[in-house]
Amino acid sequence: MAKKAFPLRISPDVLAAMQRWADDELRSVNAQIEYVLRDALVKQKRVKLVQKVMTVVEDPDDINPSSN
Repeated sequence: MAKKAFPLRISPDVLAAMQRWADDELRSVNAQIEYVLRDALVKQKRVKLVQKVMTVVEDPDDINPSSN
């Protein structure tokens, strides 16, 4: 997916809050802003959620029980 740079004017208080939220979620501020915008667009039905990527962590013993 190609991304386009976009200058954003944002108040220092909002930026600080986004930074704290991004830190909590282990994201960059840029990724957090994009996540929040995308989530709002989906909730308002402005865009369709085409695919949701999920990662499932499985116990290796459950995958190959004969290796014990």
